[in-house]
Amino acid sequence: MKVSIVIPMYNAEKTIVNVLNSVQNQTFLPYEIIVVNDGSTDQSLQIVQKYKEENKKITIHVFDKKNGGVSSARNLGMRMTQGDWIALLDSDDVWLEHKLERQKQILEANPHIDFLGSTRNEETIQNILWKKLGKLTKISAKNLLVRFVFVVPTIIFKREILHSVGYFDESQKYAEEGNYFIRIAQKKECYLLNESLVITGGGKAHFGESGLSGNILEMEKGELKNIKDSLNFKIINIFEYFLIVLFSLMKYFRRVIIIKFRS
Repeated sequence: MKVSIVIPMYNAEKTIVNVLNSVQNQTFLPYEIIVVNDGSTDQSLQIVQKYKEENKKITIHVFDKKNGGVSSARNLGMRMTQGDWIALLDSDDVWLEHKLERQKQILEANPHIDFLGSTRNEETIQNILWKKLGKLTKISAKNLLVRFVFVVPTIIFKREILHSVGYFDESQKYAEEGNYFIRIAQKKECYLLNESLVITGGGKAHFGESGLSGNILEMEKGELKNIKDSLNFKIINIFEYFLIVLFSLMKYFRRVIIIKFRS
């Protein structure tokens, strides 16, 4: 099992070494690390190049491109992979040292799985509405429209998916990972391992903080686009479309209230 790690990077000089160390310290080492510098204006590129020279345990490939957004960086990195499995990691998140080994165990024991995510920040997901989640649960495209349980730094998937499903939509700037994973779940066997294997954003709240995921209004617009796309993809019917839109808007206003009380 050869695993390629894709890390898009933009102005991550303060975090990228910890990210790379979390990969180097895995109990099951990946085949390669691919870092895509998306036009950083700080010292990120120089730091990674120096890190590459000083660390030879894993092959590190570094690609430098003009700034085009995280989806374009991920897509470039995925195109350059040589492994038969791809894992994504962001430039401010870290893996627990057994992350890849644990997912490898699950995938070898369940060869029908094409795409596997885990939880993060010590969370356990109990249910998606009326659907109770166990230790290992199949997740459908409809499930993801109700509750988005796959987070980018937790997932690993077969490289073949690039050929059968495609890549991230580079024109979508918010909730773009949701769009991609929903398209994958429509065609492939996607599962959630209900174990926390990743620390994202230093363990901060999942929404309402700084950064892309902190812009909850734009994230909501992206989520509504994903729901509309799912109608066009025939994942849901028109009745389900209106129900899920209403549910999404209710979640959005709940988040707004929580953030106001938190502040």
